[in-house]
Amino acid sequence: MAEKKRLILAVDDNPRNLQFLGKLLSDNGFEVAMAQSGQQALNFIMKNDPDLILLDIMMPEMDGFAVCEKIKADFAVRHIPIIFLTAKTDSQDVVRGFEAGGVDYVTKPFNSAELLARVKTHVEMKILRGLLPICSRCKKIRDDKGFWKQVEVYIEAHSQVSFTHGICPECLDRLYGDSDWYRKHKK
Repeated sequence: MAEKKRLILAVDDNPRNLQFLGKLLSDNGFEVAMAQSGQQALNFIMKNDPDLILLDIMMPEMDGFAVCEKIKADFAVRHIPIIFLTAKTDSQDVVRGFEAGGVDYVTKPFNSAELLARVKTHVEMKILRGLLPICSRCKKIRDDKGFWKQVEVYIEAHSQVSFTHGICPECLDRLYGDSDWYRKHKK
């Protein structure tokens, strides 16, 4: 089975920059989507789930910092890693990028090999964050501190999900299948 191509969204108001990024990424095995504005990027991620976003800062209407903050404020898409790719080199801008929620900051002009290494690293980290160590027997999940927790306890602590409980027909049969009252009730 072929490995799924990872989708990278490149956001830059300069078409030549997008063309260069698109070729670089696609030549290295990535699927590439492009947006020329912050709003186009936001519209794209509401319909698609990119594995990573390369985001310019200096764009008209909405700068990259504002785009990043909007993404990180939305529970459904905040997991998408964002690498700022920009000509802004001032240390205040770098800090602001991380404070907005970026995972990395690359300045233009950039070294293609370095950018690809960073992209691959952050895509791999996103994939690994999505893995849950689960016991194959009891189905407990190991948390970040090494403790084993029931699935519902772990999920409730790490998401906005709440559980209700019941017993499925197979478990009812396993638990009460030998009981006379259950067999009578089941008929």
